[in-house]
Parts: sequence; C-alpha cells; structure tokens
Amino acid sequence: MKVFIIACVTAIVVAVIGGVILNSMPDTAAVAFSSPTSVRLGA
Repeated sequence: MKVFIIACVTAIVVAVIGGVILNSMPDTAAVAFSSPTSVRLGA
C-alpha cells in the first residue's frame, strides 16, 4: 500500500511540474498554426 501511495504522489508531482513547464512556453496562434511551406490545412 505504501508503494501505491508513493506512485500516486509521484504522478501528481510529475503532472504539476509538466503543467508549469508547458505553461511557461506559450505560443501565439499565428506561430502555432503556421507552417514554413504555406500548406493550407482544412477546408
């Protein structure tokens, strides 16, 4: 049971650290949805 609780705490810590890292690197919509070859995606 102790290992299960440690695994749950570890998963929560990894998720929080990942969220902080991903939120610290925002991309604007112009950068996120642009491509260097100007290929039009969608309709």
